[in-house]
Amino acid sequence: MAQVAKSPKEYDVCIIGSGAAGGMAAKVLTEGGLSVVMLEAGPPLNPEKDYKMLMWPYDLPHRGIGVGGKLRGEVISEFLAPNGAWTIEGEPYTSAPGSEFWWFRSRIVGGRTNHWGRIALRFAPIDFRSRSRDGLGDDWPITYEDLAPYYDRVEAYIGVFGTKENISSAPDGVFLPPPKPRCSDLVIKRSCDRLGIPCVPARIAVLTKSLNGRLPCHYCGQCGRGCTTASNFSSSQVLIPPAMDTGRLTLITNAMARELLLGKDGKVKAVSYVDKTTRSEKQIHARAFVVGASACESARLLLNSKSSVFPDGLANSSGYVGKCLMDSVGSDGYGYFPQMQQIPPHNHDGVGTLHMYVPWWKYDRKNDFPRGYHIELGGGRGMPHVGMFDGVCNEYEGYGAGLKKLCRSMYGTFIGLSGRGEMLPNDDTYCEIDPTTVDEWGIPVLRFHFRWGEAEIKQAKDMQETFRAIVEAAGGEYLSRSGPDGKYPYGIREGGRIIHEVGVARMGGNPKASVLNGFCQAHDVKNLFVTDGACLVTNPDKNPTLTIMALTWRASEYLLDQAKKGGL
Repeated sequence: MAQVAKSPKEYDVCIIGSGAAGGMAAKVLTEGGLSVVMLEAGPPLNPEKDYKMLMWPYDLPHRGIGVGGKLRGEVISEFLAPNGAWTIEGEPYTSAPGSEFWWFRSRIVGGRTNHWGRIALRFAPIDFRSRSRDGLGDDWPITYEDLAPYYDRVEAYIGVFGTKENISSAPDGVFLPPPKPRCSDLVIKRSCDRLGIPCVPARIAVLTKSLNGRLPCHYCGQCGRGCTTASNFSSSQVLIPPAMDTGRLTLITNAMARELLLGKDGKVKAVSYVDKTTRSEKQIHARAFVVGASACESARLLLNSKSSVFPDGLANSSGYVGKCLMDSVGSDGYGYFPQMQQIPPHNHDGVGTLHMYVPWWKYDRKNDFPRGYHIELGGGRGMPHVGMFDGVCNEYEGYGAGLKKLCRSMYGTFIGLSGRGEMLPNDDTYCEIDPTTVDEWGIPVLRFHFRWGEAEIKQAKDMQETFRAIVEAAGGEYLSRSGPDGKYPYGIREGGRIIHEVGVARMGGNPKASVLNGFCQAHDVKNLFVTDGACLVTNPDKNPTLTIMALTWRASEYLLDQAKKGGL
């Protein structure tokens, strides 16, 4: 066996992952005075070079869909910030027979915060106590009141636009002014008003005013490609730079964590990782470890960290590492709005995501499914792309000049609605180590099991019924065809497709039914913290990133306090 290189020093904290969790931990811990080393599995990021904010579709061969349209319907990497994909060469994952799960991963500094939609919604007070209300799942070991001060801090620091609406299912926050609604937003807003459905400004982590030296958004609409002005939030531009400025953060890139090594005292003593550049094995020693590699990668690391003390994986005496996997329930629809044809083509000013949304509004009544969902809106005359012309060609026949004329007349007349709802954990949905498959670094990969339950199917049905009602109340024609039959009833998306996978190392008050305590600290190993989406107990209809950052800030302050007291 080749000799393993050890770190020349013992750091106070080692952070694994550089996204929302890792970046926030690095900021708080370094500013608190600790020496920190961060491992990132991907390369460094240079926004000026790597982001593609001002690239036009016509600058790419075949408008970015590849020869023969091979990338049609998939993530088009040329149109996104770098190194995020459903498939990574040499790093596979598997799905168990009868299951289908899509896993979006990032390999670059900042992780998936380079790629997310920046929808920043607080969990509501009831989301932490949902079992107490309906008897399903589990309550959190912390309350909204415990986390609210950290939501305040995160929003004030990263910048989130929105408006105060006093809706109990969607708590208000510390908001910047929102951008004006688009024409398509106003069409949906008026329809929702007729139906008694709230439609309010979205809460988005994009600056509309200067903040902490960052410029406001200039409305190029290309957020998904990365923002060279750092007007939209990413860990790589907003959290890691101030941590680096302290002089107490060491960032090691192209470092693929393989295993956490347990010391004789029952604490983690080191992480063993593969230096992807030299293909050599190295170790980093630290007094405490914060795992924030993204939920399923974090579960994979724990499950692969086996020892005589933890034969089923590190900190897994409960058997809950990998269990309780949840993604958001997703179903989409769209409608044709003839009145939009009368609107002259105009500059589609705005951020590169939604301006308005529908928060969960039926929280105060009895529904035929538990929990709830919100609705995201999209429409208008953004940059034409292949998907828009595909849609017209699928709906209408023709070719040549006639089809081009039709495309131009229909452009901007469609509005999409996307439901994002809460999934309940079930025993058939989890991830585990595949017994036979390894990646190119020799590290065993994950195997996914996934099943939507009856509650999620009923929720998707309600989404489709609501979409149709909103479209038709606005005088539009609902075009989606999502019935109860087929592989995906009511248009429910495949597992993982919404990219909100959480829950695989959840916190809880009972060590026999959870992995972490309320400060994201492992019950079994007190110098180990997991602060990414793996720690979530439930997966409400809110996008999880804001909550991940708030939980990490809170856990990092606790870690700082324990370090000062010598408790780690």
